[in-house]
Amino acid sequence: MSTAIVRAEAFLVDLEVETVRTDAVQSFLKQETIFVSLETADGLGGLGYSYTIGTGGTAVLALLRDHLLPRLVGEDARNVEAVWSDLFWSTHATTVGAITSLALAAVDTALWDLRCLRAGEPLWRLAGGYRQRVPLYDTEGGWLHLSTDQLVAGALASQKARWPGVKLKVGKPRVHEDLERLMAVRDAVGPGLDIMVDANQSMTYPEARRRAAAFEAVDLTWFEEPLPADDVTGHVRLASSTSIPIAVGESLYSVSQFREYVAAGGAGIVQVDVARVGGITPWLKVAHLAETFNLEVCPHFLMELHVSLTAAIPNGRYVEHIPQLRAITRSEMAVADGHAVAPDTPGLGIEWDRDAIDDRRVG
Repeated sequence: MSTAIVRAEAFLVDLEVETVRTDAVQSFLKQETIFVSLETADGLGGLGYSYTIGTGGTAVLALLRDHLLPRLVGEDARNVEAVWSDLFWSTHATTVGAITSLALAAVDTALWDLRCLRAGEPLWRLAGGYRQRVPLYDTEGGWLHLSTDQLVAGALASQKARWPGVKLKVGKPRVHEDLERLMAVRDAVGPGLDIMVDANQSMTYPEARRRAAAFEAVDLTWFEEPLPADDVTGHVRLASSTSIPIAVGESLYSVSQFREYVAAGGAGIVQVDVARVGGITPWLKVAHLAETFNLEVCPHFLMELHVSLTAAIPNGRYVEHIPQLRAITRSEMAVADGHAVAPDTPGLGIEWDRDAIDDRRVG
């Protein structure tokens, strides 16, 4: 069978952060990038990946090498749902969890790369093909360690570039510190720029409710991860107490976790991350689930991959600008008139620099 998988390899690449990134609970140390390379009997090759922000990459790699990759050889690469399901159930004792989902995502994105290459189609079209351009918002100018003047300068630069939104980190020790920073940005950019905030799961429900009330005057587009991700009840209570949409999803690892959130009313914006949810296959299921609840999808991080997925669906609203792959790619995500442009090349649309990847392999 020409589409049978004959080779499956996993390896780890460390990427230093492109800029200092801090939030209310952590710093982005490095991107541990877990790659899976697949080859089929007819000589076609696919490359997929997932990531961590500094810890756990070797655990993901071990799970792939010890348990998942041996099951792939001989499987038909076209049967993406069957392969994903087989791998999921073969590791059911460790699902649902971050390590397993990250491992599944590395395999699944490689399978989708093969699927698109075989069809001669770009990912954005094969995954749905709704449109090719998606609005872009910037996070790089909004980190918590930056001064108020730096936040204002970053927002004004984004506005000048015609980007429709910026995201600022919150979680300073006192509410007035957050509010003063946010109001300074709003006063500088006026009412025409979307401002989002992200607390990175740092607050209790009472504190998040208090801050949401204070933030109402800023006219925010969303309030992201105010509470720990497993506190569905707290997010539901918070959502019902504020007019600011509550955004969740980057720290959810299965379609069923998203189902619980949206069904309960705890998610106003769905931020599904293709690596953390287990790949493109479950990502699309979450996106379609959100559509049935009339919710918009604004995925977390991985802009080089999410631009195509967000473009594929009718309820994709925003792509987040955090560049992190430039050291191992030969081209950057295209940006035009405030929009991220999904690549038209067959496959995932990422032009990997294989020599740079090999130079950064760990172990």
